[in-house]
Order: sequence, then C-alpha cells, then structure tokens
Amino acid sequence: MMGVVGRLGKILGPKGLMPNPKSGTVTMDVTKAINDIKSGKVEYRLDKTNIIHLGFGKVSFGTDKLLENYETVMNAIIKAKPAAAKGQYIRSVAISTTMGPSMYIDQK
Repeated sequence: MMGVVGRLGKILGPKGLMPNPKSGTVTMDVTKAINDIKSGKVEYRLDKTNIIHLGFGKVSFGTDKLLENYETVMNAIIKAKPAAAKGQYIRSVAISTTMGPSMYIDQK
C-alpha cells in the first residue's frame, strides 16, 4: 500500500499525515497494532504552534476514570520534557468535549 499512498506524499507530508514506520502508522504486525489500539494506547504530538490535541476519555468513563486518564496524560507530557527546554513547560490546558465549550486550566 505504501506504493499507492506514496503518490500522496506531497499532499500528506506537509500536513503531518503521511504514514511511516517510525510513528507506528505502518506496521507488518497488524494484530499487535490492533491489540495496542484496543488496549488504550494513545500517541500524541505537537502541531506547528506547540499545541497538543488529544482525546483522553469518553462520556461513559465517569469522573474517576477521566481524572485518572488526565493525570496519566499530564505526567507523560511532563516526563517527555526535553532536558534542554528552559522556562515554563506547560502554560495552560484547555479541556473540552468534542462538540462543546472549553474549560481552561492555568498551570502555575
């Protein structure tokens, strides 16, 4: 399939949507990839303005599970801070439903 998708590289590449093995979007072990996704594996990356867009729960999860997922995500982001990064690493957090209003949290 990469031969077919490769023709779209000029369109998908600049948008950050081009599949590649390094990011885990191309794999020969499809069964393992499906099991990882079903078990809740979540990957995140920054966009051009250093904003992370990430889903960490569903309405059916309940407050405790959502809070646990939020804390896990925040800990993973803080742990991934590069050693060379100086100053305030997280300035603010905005949490919203997919089709609803946002809630901003200042990180001071």
